[in-house]
Amino acid sequence: MKIYLSLILFTISIYSQSVSKFNEHFLDKTLRIDYFHIGSNKLELFTIDKLYKYDKWAGSTKNLIDNLNNGKYCYKIYDLKTNNLIFSKGFDTFFQEYASTSEGLNGVNKTFHETALIPFPKQKIFFAIEKRNTQNILEEIFRVEIDPESIFIIDEKVNDNSVHIFKPHLSGDSHDKVDIVILAEGYTISEKKKFKDDLEKFVGYFFEQEPFKSLKEKFNIYGIFKPSQDSGTDLPGAKIFANTTLNTSFWTFGSERYLMTEDNKTIRDLAAYVPYDAICLQVNHSRYGGGGIYNQFCTYTTDNQFSKYLFIHEFGHSFSGLADEYYTSDVAYNDLYKPTVEPIEPNITALLDKDNLKWKNFLSEGIEIPTPWEKAEFDTMGYNWMKERNKMNNYIAELKKNKAPIEKIREAENEYAIKDKLQSENVDKFLKSSKYWGKVGAFEGAGYRSSGLYRPMLDCIMFSKGDKPFCKVCEDAIKKVIKYYSE
Repeated sequence: MKIYLSLILFTISIYSQSVSKFNEHFLDKTLRIDYFHIGSNKLELFTIDKLYKYDKWAGSTKNLIDNLNNGKYCYKIYDLKTNNLIFSKGFDTFFQEYASTSEGLNGVNKTFHETALIPFPKQKIFFAIEKRNTQNILEEIFRVEIDPESIFIIDEKVNDNSVHIFKPHLSGDSHDKVDIVILAEGYTISEKKKFKDDLEKFVGYFFEQEPFKSLKEKFNIYGIFKPSQDSGTDLPGAKIFANTTLNTSFWTFGSERYLMTEDNKTIRDLAAYVPYDAICLQVNHSRYGGGGIYNQFCTYTTDNQFSKYLFIHEFGHSFSGLADEYYTSDVAYNDLYKPTVEPIEPNITALLDKDNLKWKNFLSEGIEIPTPWEKAEFDTMGYNWMKERNKMNNYIAELKKNKAPIEKIREAENEYAIKDKLQSENVDKFLKSSKYWGKVGAFEGAGYRSSGLYRPMLDCIMFSKGDKPFCKVCEDAIKKVIKYYSE
């Protein structure tokens, strides 16, 4: 009984010290730091855009230093007088993806708008950005002084009568909850009810999935509706463009199913109506597509047969820094992961030291590392479908571009949907027939690479489409992030 009581007192003491640290350095408000991230694979520059002050800090007042070790980048806040680190957070960027495209590799410079959210400092600070080098070690590449008393910090109240806030799931105070905001994209004023219905549907999807289901009380979820002039989103490959609030578009970086936006400022302005830790863009469209960038935002379409998968999969990227485990699909990146360097993502490995595998505590007893599986047969099935899928999608895009009769377009889209569903079912059946089904090992094929990178289990929602669980390693990584925000 004495030991138990001592443990409780020790825990309370540590928590009190952490809150005391917060109160020493910060107000219970938010400083939004907007900046420009400029360059290519050959050049990288930063410059501050604007600073904003908000009434409430959404994050934890205990976990101020990010020890998750996720993200290609990390922003760090230092007390100016002592140079002591008082806050940090890892993240990924749209810029890093662009830098790995053909244009980025060729040195074509491009500007991206990004945001860092920190508790509002009481004293002057240094805002620093670090980036991982070729060995994935963080190195400082930018530093600037910020004065919280500056007259140029914008402290205006957000107010737009066209904006409506929904609160489908609230559990408590923001400081010990994960606050998720879901933004409406491509919904017209007449589709406000559709947004509300879609919002409730996807919140339902979210809490059907572990570990979110078991940790439901750890979350607050908000929905924000601002009408778009047009319904839907841009389809450049079909020469279709919609005037929407958040300016999303398919064919991002040339990938037909990659649905993203570069309008970070509008996203942040709209999200500012509520306290938030994570941002989701709910795109009113039937085409399969989405995307997710760690500690930035994720996107997903609403009216696709794989919409639940899209939402959960992309949230896995943006919330937990999980890597894509698939490799038999086209992507816009070139060598985003190198098999000669251990990836920082928790769910893929280059297996450079198989005796110290990052998920060794989850390995199935007696499993061989690397783990043999029916890869050659799977690859044939996967790459054949990729060719057929690309051909069908290009055909549909041409029909739309040439203003073909709507009946012909729908016929082509229905044929694609049927074949896409059948492919998903065949993949599930194939993987479940393996003797390694349900085992945790190191299966070659991950991170867009057929060889040299490995995933923990044969299947996972980060590997293939469908209504399925996260693998054990991914689920553990998600739980750690939830704990980081909710303590």
